[in-house]
Amino acid sequence: MNMKISEWLLLIASLPSAGTTPRMRLWRAIKALGCVPLRDGAYLLPKANGHEASLAELAEQTNNEGGQAWVVGVTARTPEDQTAFVSLFDRSAEYAEFSSRVSQAKKVLATQQTPVEVAKSVKRLRKELETLQRIDFFANESSIAAQASWSDFEEAANGVLSPGEPHAEERPIPRLDIGDYQGRTWATRRRLWVDRVASAWLIQRFIDREPTFLWLDSPADCPKDALGFDFDQAAFTHIGDKVTFEVLLASFGLEADPGLAKLAALVHALDVGGTSSPEAAGFEAILSGAKSRLNDDDMLLAEIGSILDSLHAHFNKEGAV
Repeated sequence: MNMKISEWLLLIASLPSAGTTPRMRLWRAIKALGCVPLRDGAYLLPKANGHEASLAELAEQTNNEGGQAWVVGVTARTPEDQTAFVSLFDRSAEYAEFSSRVSQAKKVLATQQTPVEVAKSVKRLRKELETLQRIDFFANESSIAAQASWSDFEEAANGVLSPGEPHAEERPIPRLDIGDYQGRTWATRRRLWVDRVASAWLIQRFIDREPTFLWLDSPADCPKDALGFDFDQAAFTHIGDKVTFEVLLASFGLEADPGLAKLAALVHALDVGGTSSPEAAGFEAILSGAKSRLNDDDMLLAEIGSILDSLHAHFNKEGAV
């Protein structure tokens, strides 16, 4: 984010020296908000994004734990002071450290890590970047460079985790008649992962009631009469910012189903990143475990399909509350 700030907030807090738990709790909260320490017990933050309420809550908590705390509004006296305040929030060093960790992770990507380790590395680094971006109130070139490093690493990691992952195409998504897509043969890359298994489930539950699936060693093996999905130049693949599951929803007019819409957000986040749901981590863990146990993609689809059935019912019930 990039803010234009004219007002600032100062948290002044002190806790009794006895007992480290309240002190550590306060420090973690201050760090999570992105406060800059001016001196021991004084922490500066831009007045925006609900920061005043967050600091007021910390002050109240500190007072309840036997300390003393106040939240004070601050305005820079001069343009020079304003520039100095902004410079305190320069995250260039933190972005440089992050980019260094990304570079190191990329070096060992294909030679020294298993797919499970690669997936953990991707998740950890993505969380680090999101945490840093959340407290980067005055973004500059360093944030752009870090994002470029991350994107490069993520693409390389996806190549290890899911060879043949499609590149997004730029074309319209035509509305199709489900009646023309019954009893068809559908083909995608074998060793199903999030977008492919969810898309296959969507096809058999909501699009083609009698589908035949082919699991391909390579997209080049796709028969001409089969409907390919989730690989480059397939009939259904990533378009714009939509993953294959979302493209199928749009193609067959299924977006109005609230459960499918929430599943689409979950699949999108796990496949290409973005805002996730609380259920996403659990689904990914179940899929990872099932994939490690089952070498047969038909069996994997059957097992994960029941999970997706339950999630769909849960999301629809949640939407009806």
